[in-house]
Order: sequence, then C-alpha cells, then structure tokens
Amino acid sequence: MIHESVVMGTDVSLGANTVIEENVVIGNNVKIGHNVTIKANTTIGNGVQINDLTILGKETSSNKKMARKPLKNTTPLIIEDDVKIGCSSVIYRNVLLKKGVFVGDLSSIRENVTVGEDSIIGRNVMVENNTTIGKRVTIQTGCYITADMEIEDEVFFGPCCSTSNDKYMGMGNFKHQGPIIRKGAKIGNNATLLPAVVIGENSIVGAGAVITKDVPANKTVVGNPGRLLN
Repeated sequence: MIHESVVMGTDVSLGANTVIEENVVIGNNVKIGHNVTIKANTTIGNGVQINDLTILGKETSSNKKMARKPLKNTTPLIIEDDVKIGCSSVIYRNVLLKKGVFVGDLSSIRENVTVGEDSIIGRNVMVENNTTIGKRVTIQTGCYITADMEIEDEVFFGPCCSTSNDKYMGMGNFKHQGPIIRKGAKIGNNATLLPAVVIGENSIVGAGAVITKDVPANKTVVGNPGRLLN
C-alpha cells in the first residue's frame, strides 16, 4: 500500500507488501525490500537501501510506570543519501541518519538520536533516546547504547559493550546522564561503562573492563573496577 501523497524519485525499487504512509518523500535510486513499513512524513535521500522487514519512522509509546514519558509531536525521521539499513531494524521518528550511515540487521534506534556521517551501527545494536553519535563511529554487534549519551567522532566500540545512565537504578534521585566518549576513544569487547563517566580522547578501555570513574585522555584502563596501566 502506497499513499497517494507519497513523493517518489526515479529508479525506486519496491519489494512485496511494502507500506508507505502519507507525506513520505523518497529520493532517486532507492531500494526497498519486502515487508517494509515507512511511517508518515519520513524523508529518504538518494541511493538509500532498506532491507526486508524494517520499520522506519515508528512512533514512541509508554505505560504508567515509565518515569520519562516520550516526547509528543516529534519531528519525522530523516535519512540522508547513501544510507544502508539492514533487515528487521526499527528506527523511530525524530532521528537523523546522516550521509553514508550503515545500520545492521536487527538494530533499533530510538527517538531524538543523530548518527553522523559514515558511522556504523552494527548488527543487533540498541541505541536509546537523546543520544548523539559522531562521524565515522563504529559500534559493533550487540552493543547497548544508553539514553542521554554523547559519542564523539571516530570512536570504536567492540562487540557486546554495555552503557548505563541511571546511577541509582530507578530511584529518581539522579539526573539521567550516559557516558561521554571523546574523539578517537576505543572500547573493548564486553566493557561496561557506568553513568556519567567521561572516556578521554584517544583513550583505550580494555575488554571486559568496568569503568566507574573518568578515564584521562591518551590512557589505557583495564579490569574491574577499571585501573590505569602504567
């Protein structure tokens, strides 16, 4: 089903059972797989590839228990040129995927997120809301990127890293703040970053480390809790 208000460029390939809602704009040379749903007002640039079973422009939702209610009247999803999105991904409204971004299969990107040029969101990565990801960032398979997080340019996350933004786990006495990862930092496999820590520019967090305090620029930390290597 394609709504009559959709604006579509040239050389657009549509898979079976594609649903495109009202006021969607699609550029030229776009490939859309089978069973894809594109929600209202989404904008898709030129040369974009969207694989099977993906949902673009999803609305937010909540229940009574949620302390932080989703924003209302959010802006539409914008996907710039040459973005590639894998199978079974879910990308919300109020997201900006800049030119050349790659999103792997089974990934989810929540609202109020920007992903910078040529960055990689790996397979089965979860990116929560209110997070900014810079240019040429690599986030590998299975990482959890918490809400309220800042990731600067050229940062590397190994597989299965975990981050958090609530120091007292739902007690309501801590302003939510995820880790801040400065330019060029590298985070090893299965590392855990606790709320509000700052990982300094060009620093290295070893595999499996648990980071409870700020890491200085150009340093390496390992272990649980993380400790500086001499």
